[in-house]
Amino acid sequence: MKLGTFRLSRRAMLSAMAAAAAVVSFGLGAPTLAKADPIKVSAIFTVPVEQQWVSRIHKALNAAQERGDIAYEFSENVANTDYERVMREYAENGSNLIVGEVFGVERAARKVAAQYPETAFLMGSSFGPESDNFSVFDNFIHEPSYLVGIAAGKATKSNKIGMVGGFAIPEVNRLMNAFMEGAKSVNPDVTFTVAFINSWYDPPKAKESAFAMIDKGADIMYAERFGVSDAAKERGVLAVGNVIDTAADYPGTILGSALWHMEPTIDHAIEAVKAGTFKAEDYGQYSYMAPGGGTVVLDAALLPEGTIAEVDAKQAEILDGKFTVTVNDEEPKSSM
Repeated sequence: MKLGTFRLSRRAMLSAMAAAAAVVSFGLGAPTLAKADPIKVSAIFTVPVEQQWVSRIHKALNAAQERGDIAYEFSENVANTDYERVMREYAENGSNLIVGEVFGVERAARKVAAQYPETAFLMGSSFGPESDNFSVFDNFIHEPSYLVGIAAGKATKSNKIGMVGGFAIPEVNRLMNAFMEGAKSVNPDVTFTVAFINSWYDPPKAKESAFAMIDKGADIMYAERFGVSDAAKERGVLAVGNVIDTAADYPGTILGSALWHMEPTIDHAIEAVKAGTFKAEDYGQYSYMAPGGGTVVLDAALLPEGTIAEVDAKQAEILDGKFTVTVNDEEPKSSM
């Protein structure tokens, strides 16, 4: 993950009830929290909370706090070298649930979790759950990515689409592959240029990569990272959003976006902790479209006539179980 300057943020003061709440224990006969009591949830982010992927987690946790389900605190811009220390501090301070993304610190994070078996951990990871208390999640929004790929395949005039990603890891690869598959399903002639900037947050680098692709004829840019849509807007081509809807910031540029909603994932974990039933499991299923973890949004004004209806029909097939979008975690390759 991206190295950054560590800054500890305390944006939520704990209520008296939260301060008095018992820590969840996973041992036999351990006390459980009263269902009405807010639990203490801490999050550790290696990038700013404004970054699109992390912003979805942050948004869901803030929503849970507004409902009174949790007392929420977080740290952002945590360097990989500081991650283990921050995890320990939160565990030592009585956090019931610790949330974060550990793609660059898998070994250290799992070591810390094993040392605090009475604390629940829910971490973004490319690997599986571990022990009794280390659950994992990922943004499995390959289904809406496929759907917005259909829209892009219909909209391109040059049959050239550029794609800029952060790192070539499964979490990114599966979305790009699904998008490419969707575009190819309606336009076999479309080709792709794929590049990775090897950073989670470097808008200038992503923008420069996008400019290079546009200069070679790409008339649609897949914006897996911030900066790509800026390039598309400046050059007058279309872009596809990922994880969040940025259409309002780029009017006339974003033809559609595959959106991620972390609320189903976060809410399931909170309920499990409150009930004393939290266990190590893979939460990836809660990012699928059926439970509300993923949606697609399209701008009809930027798409050929009939595109919305075609996407809607395929979405219905997905939700009915008649069509399955392939989960392909292999690194996508350029075809231009």
